[in-house]
Amino acid sequence: MPTLESIKNRLNEKYKKDIAGSETLYGDTQLFLDIRKDVVRPICNDIISEGGRYLVSVGHDDGDRSGTLGLIHTFSFDADHFKVMVKTAAPADNPVFDSITPDIPNAGWSEREYIDLLGMKFTGHPKPKRLILADDWPEGIHPLRKEVPYNLVPPAAEDVAYQLDECPPGCSVVPVGPFHPSLHEPAHFAVFVDGETIKGCDYRGFMTHRGIEKLCTTQVSYNEVPFIAERICGICGSVHATAYSQVVELAAGIKIPRRADFIRTIMLEIERIHSHLLWLGVAGHLIGFDTVFMQAWRVREQVMWLAEKITGNRKTYGMIVIGGVRRDLTPELCDDLLKVVANIEKETMTIHRAIAGDTAVHKRTKGVGALTREQVVNWSLVGPVARARNVDIDARRDHPYAAYDEMKFDVPVVDTMDVWGTVLVRILEIYEAVKIIRQAVEKMPGGPVLYEFHDPIPPMKHAITQVEAPRGEAVHYVITGEENRAERWRVRAPTYPNLQGVPAMLMNNQFADFPIIVGSIDPCFSCTDRVEVVDMRSGKASVIGSGELEKMSRKR
Repeated sequence: MPTLESIKNRLNEKYKKDIAGSETLYGDTQLFLDIRKDVVRPICNDIISEGGRYLVSVGHDDGDRSGTLGLIHTFSFDADHFKVMVKTAAPADNPVFDSITPDIPNAGWSEREYIDLLGMKFTGHPKPKRLILADDWPEGIHPLRKEVPYNLVPPAAEDVAYQLDECPPGCSVVPVGPFHPSLHEPAHFAVFVDGETIKGCDYRGFMTHRGIEKLCTTQVSYNEVPFIAERICGICGSVHATAYSQVVELAAGIKIPRRADFIRTIMLEIERIHSHLLWLGVAGHLIGFDTVFMQAWRVREQVMWLAEKITGNRKTYGMIVIGGVRRDLTPELCDDLLKVVANIEKETMTIHRAIAGDTAVHKRTKGVGALTREQVVNWSLVGPVARARNVDIDARRDHPYAAYDEMKFDVPVVDTMDVWGTVLVRILEIYEAVKIIRQAVEKMPGGPVLYEFHDPIPPMKHAITQVEAPRGEAVHYVITGEENRAERWRVRAPTYPNLQGVPAMLMNNQFADFPIIVGSIDPCFSCTDRVEVVDMRSGKASVIGSGELEKMSRKR
């Protein structure tokens, strides 16, 4: 098995002229390599061949310091509990890099993101189309560059549209979205079908990129970001608040009170239970089994009441901050917590037994959305999507954080390789979440719940953290900065890698199974504030903003 030191030595020996420096940080859990950009692709391939798993790429504007744009590719060695970051740079006026996407497909979106947001170019990228920016966004304006104001609203262009991939010969295009009954948030899938059989698809998302990363590196301080991070996702509030707080704590050398670690763990597992029950209900609805929907959401409601009792809110808890948590758990709340999870465990078993024996559920999920283990690894998929296909990864165990190092739990992994497997994994994870909550309540030490720090956080420190969200691993990367805010904050939610695997999951399935296949990854799309208006007389389509839409609504 490779170790951080062995990886470091092998790469330094093989690329001694191309590695400008290497640094091991944070208790030998993170290795940072500064390399020449000419060897990015071979070094990344060597890291993968050694057992690394691609996480995400981070682009940043360092023009005011060095006149360059920086690029960082990140990798995780799960079995060995460490991460490797490969850092390089190119001149800001000619930021050309070799693409790693031909070898690591899941890097495709990260590279396309920086084509849009930073103006980078990637030689050899198989699909360098626009990803993040709106179709009418002017060429040459790259929002993550420091000279671009955070609140820039450029003029809209007329008669522009996203260019879809070419439809395979003999196939037809069925558009799904951006507004569709099977999609609970806006996204557009152009599904290529031969009769009823899916032969491919093209995805256009990012309908309203909210610019959170830019906002939080220009307008707000470190301590304000956890409350914004909670709003990245409608489900994973504690996940993103924890991930952001942890990565800043890591960079700043802050050790939070142990009791706060346990409370964070409890909040994360409460979130896992309510997320999995929500998904189970939605999955039932998507296959026409609304009894499952109603029963799962009835059971889930107890978790929401509990969250409100602990934090004052059903969803955006405002609980987790840099340095610990804002509220303690009283003995009375702990008693309520144990009673609620005991009841949820009992009622989930009832739903589990009903689903396990239902032939209709089996017909709609078994063999549907199938992927091989090799495809999952190649596409760097995460969470229940990966664990349903015999890929044993879980950040709680592989890169322990909060109080997970003291928790005993199983990571449910099945080898059905299909949507049915994701059903099983999520149900089994509810039981494990209950087990973790019981242990956390029993083992939780006394003491304070918040470490108050007053020293400034040193600038230009790099750190990365992984937190296992219900949908899979969330990754946060921070470069610390001046003026009490981050220089760069990069968030990779679990839907980001998993959506890239959807075309492979859809391939050769029936179109009727499209909703449950896409739904099986539990996708989280950004909310939208614009719509397309079609004049039924002329057939002309146009995009309007929220202000114009409001005027039209009031007028009519």
